[in-house]
Amino acid sequence: MFALSSTALLGLALLASPTDAAEQVPLPTCEAGTRYIELYADAPSNPPEVCIRPELTLNLLFDATLARVVVEGRERFRRVKVVDDTLMLVASEALHDGERVRVTVYFEDGATPSSATFVLVVHPSQAERQVEVSRHERTVASLRQGEQQARAEVQQCREEKARLQAECSRQVGLTGLIENGWLDEKDIVAKVITLNVTQRPGNSLVARKVISYRAVGPKGRGRVAVKVELRNTGTVPWTPTAAALVGSKREALTGLTVWPLEPIPPGRFQSITVEMNAAESEARGTYTLKLWGEQGGAEGMTLDGVTFP
Repeated sequence: MFALSSTALLGLALLASPTDAAEQVPLPTCEAGTRYIELYADAPSNPPEVCIRPELTLNLLFDATLARVVVEGRERFRRVKVVDDTLMLVASEALHDGERVRVTVYFEDGATPSSATFVLVVHPSQAERQVEVSRHERTVASLRQGEQQARAEVQQCREEKARLQAECSRQVGLTGLIENGWLDEKDIVAKVITLNVTQRPGNSLVARKVISYRAVGPKGRGRVAVKVELRNTGTVPWTPTAAALVGSKREALTGLTVWPLEPIPPGRFQSITVEMNAAESEARGTYTLKLWGEQGGAEGMTLDGVTFP
C-alpha cells in the first residue's frame, strides 16, 4: 500500500467528472422495485425481458392460476416452483452473463391471452426480484404503488443530477481535491493487486496489471477505483461499455463509471478505470470485477479477487 502520486491524484480527480456514455449498458433495463407487466391479446411478437442473476430468486405473480410452465433449459435452474398464480425461479451457476432463456406460462382459466412468454436475461450485476403480470387493468392499489415508486425514482434522479452539477461546477484537479477536503492526513492510497486477482478463461482480453485505489474524504465520504491494463488478444476491436463489482454474497456495488470508453484494437494495450462512490466503511471484502462491451454481457472479462485498500 502506498501514497498516490500527484499525477495519479489528478487522474482520479478527473475521473470524478460524470460521463453519460459510461451508463449506456447494452442489456435490458432492470427495475429496482416491483415491476409491472400488462399482457394483451394483440401484444407484439417480442416477449418482455426480465433481468435475473444466478442463485437469486425471481417471483412472477400472475392474476390467474397457472396450468403449466415450460422453462427452456430446465436443468440449468436450481428451482422451478409453481404455486397457484405464482412462479418462483432460481437460476444456477450454469447460466452465464448475457444468456437468454425463454419461459412460457399457460393459464388455467382459458381467458385471452391463454399463455405468455418471457425472456430471462442473465445480467452481470442486477436482478429483478418480483414481477407482477396482469392480463387486465391494474387495480387502484397497484397503480398507486407504481406511481409512488416512479416518484421516488424521479426524486432520486433529481438529487443525483444536483450532486453531479455541484461537482462539475467546482474546481477540478489537485486544487479541487484540496478545496473539497479530499486531501488530509489519510490522503489517497493505492494497492497493486495484480497477483491477487484471477482471470476467468474464455475471452480475448488479458489483464496485465491491476491497481485498486481508495480516497477518504470529509464526513466519511469517499471513492474507490480499480485500474486494469488490458490486452486485446482477439482479432476485432473491443469497446468497453459498462462494469459491475459483485461481492461474495452476490451484492452488487452501484453507481459505477468506466473510463475511457474507447475501442482496444487487436494486439494493443489499454488501461480502463472503474470508479464509484464508497464511504470509508464500504467496498470492504473481496469482489468480482466484470467488464462487458458493446456486443453485450457475453463479451467481456471477469476478474475474481478484487480488493480495495
